[in-house]
Amino acid sequence: MKFFPESCLVQLEFEKVQQLLEAHGRGEYAKKKAAQLRIHTRKEYIEKELRQTYEYHIIHTGGLYFPNDFIYPVSRDLKLLSIPGAALNGEQFITIRKLAENAGNIYRWFDAERRETYPFLSMITDGSYFEKKIITLIDEVLDEVGQVKDNASDDLSRIRMSLYRKRNELRKVFDRILSKLNKQGYLADIEESFMNGRRVLAVFAEQKRMVKGILHAESDSRRTSFIEPEETTELNNEIFSLENEEAKEVYRILKALTAQLAVYGGLLQQYYDMAGEFDFVRAKAKLAQDIGGHLPMLQDKAVVKLIQAYHPLLLLHNKKVEKPTLPVDIVLDDRNRILVISGPNAGGKTVTMKTVGLLQLMLQAGLLVPVSPDSEMGIFKQLMIHIGDTQSIEFELSTYSAHLTHMKHFIEQANGKTLFFIDELGSGSDPNLGGAFAEVIMEEMARKHAIGIVTTHYLNLKVMANKVPGIYNGAMLFDEKNLKPLYKLKVGSPGSSYTFSIAERIGMDKRLIQRARQLVDENHFQLDKLLNQSEQDLQRILGERQQLQKLLKENEKLKHELNVTLNKEKHRQEMEKLKLSNQVSEEKINYLRDTERKLKALVVEWRKAEDKDEAVKMIAAMLMGQKDKFKVERQQKKSDAKFIESNEVVKVGDKVKMKQNRQVGLVKEIRGKKVILQVGIMPMQVLLEDLVVVKPVG
Repeated sequence: MKFFPESCLVQLEFEKVQQLLEAHGRGEYAKKKAAQLRIHTRKEYIEKELRQTYEYHIIHTGGLYFPNDFIYPVSRDLKLLSIPGAALNGEQFITIRKLAENAGNIYRWFDAERRETYPFLSMITDGSYFEKKIITLIDEVLDEVGQVKDNASDDLSRIRMSLYRKRNELRKVFDRILSKLNKQGYLADIEESFMNGRRVLAVFAEQKRMVKGILHAESDSRRTSFIEPEETTELNNEIFSLENEEAKEVYRILKALTAQLAVYGGLLQQYYDMAGEFDFVRAKAKLAQDIGGHLPMLQDKAVVKLIQAYHPLLLLHNKKVEKPTLPVDIVLDDRNRILVISGPNAGGKTVTMKTVGLLQLMLQAGLLVPVSPDSEMGIFKQLMIHIGDTQSIEFELSTYSAHLTHMKHFIEQANGKTLFFIDELGSGSDPNLGGAFAEVIMEEMARKHAIGIVTTHYLNLKVMANKVPGIYNGAMLFDEKNLKPLYKLKVGSPGSSYTFSIAERIGMDKRLIQRARQLVDENHFQLDKLLNQSEQDLQRILGERQQLQKLLKENEKLKHELNVTLNKEKHRQEMEKLKLSNQVSEEKINYLRDTERKLKALVVEWRKAEDKDEAVKMIAAMLMGQKDKFKVERQQKKSDAKFIESNEVVKVGDKVKMKQNRQVGLVKEIRGKKVILQVGIMPMQVLLEDLVVVKPVG
């Protein structure tokens, strides 16, 4: 991507985004790549970078573990592998083993299902494979802390066995001498020490001639002499010789292992790059989480359709100070190529412009951006920016001269793949002349199909915007009553600079304000006043519209809740009706089955009986009895639904149930073993033993 001027990225604060990204990198590979973050113009490359970040973001937010834990710098170690005769040490081999193990974990993580779920992320592993032999070769030689194993070679095994024996022999001899001299009182408080890798005695200086051996050193106070006993000298020499042999054999083994792994040097470099790439993608996903980044729809054309877009740095700052950040919606496409933003100073015009520019740079660098996923962003091949004072002392250019120099470059180099930003177009010169040049510049940029944003206070540019095809107005809203910018962009109409309103609110002399108004061209003043009034009316209408939308949403919510409640009640009633119907049907079926069974038995008896009339009377009595029994059972179920039985003793005033017909009544009087019970309006006498106390349900 081409930039103009060279300070373009600094002005848009892209390097601050790089610093945030670099801070999330764990290894040197990711940090270096973040510091050298490239901005691309090829759709397939940008889409791959964005998709990889998006897929890792899904893994991270979903709480899944991704096995990329290797963050050690091994570039130098891998270069040593390619040098003939080089030998890596045990610690370096353990680091390389961790690299190979990390690669194996990644390959195992990407099974067939996950490769299908995360296709772009799995691309990082393409063109490579996991070689288990790298780990096997290292494990055959080294233990888990990087020490060469005793069985790494026959010679090393023999040497270490000899060393073990000689050291044991030395320990026994030395301990015997130590005990003897200690009893004689020749030894200092520390008794013994090590000098040049050899075990020595700490002897009082006045007794040093009493101990035969080699004097290695004396203490700073010269009160203690360090002597190697004569009896251990030969053993120490043998141990020293064996230790040299051991070191040579260990070096030979490590050199041979280095040569064996050199074959896999290229593969190990791929493992290192792969671990670094995953670390870099992780850093981008972490940054996306910090700024609320999303993946917008990517188009291979010049288009910017931002919905709920935030300036990432402003968003992070406001989070720290617990301030809200207002998003912006902007559309720049074939029909609306240039947006002219007007409004008061410090109202957010420049921030809006920088938001669009920084988000575009981030997208083309493969970073997720803080916008709605429904946003649509294209690809540009050059970015031009003119923000702030461009006065040049070196080239003896005034502010306006430098401004025109930049505009000249814009006009000459702009094309349909250019995104440009001009802050305060035409400023620094006579308003009429500067305004005229500004109109020409905007017309030319529109003619070249460039896409961009222009901020201005010039009325002629506001009027021009809605007349020239491809150029349209926007205004930063302002609260005139409280004299506060609202930091909201309203597209479709120009905004006032509120020059006189601001002067009045800060308490400037009204006489001076009136004189200034008289000096302004009447048409100019009336137009600014009209813009002022129309903007305030628009804000009021927007406020009323938002309130209306809120009320409509609440009404829809209440309507939905009412429908849900009605449907639930209707369903409950239907279920109760069905349940009751099923109960009645079941009772009838049971009644009919019982009657059928008894009738069959009576028919058999009738056939056997000599007195047929008596049998008929039995059948009639049975049918009437079944009917009464059915009534009693229904009464019983009805009673059981309303009352529950209690084991209490029957008293006057209790509600009781008759055990035979299940009817419930009130105890009026108790006469010995009999009770006067009122059921309905009729009192009746019932035996006490046929009653049970009941309590109402609930």
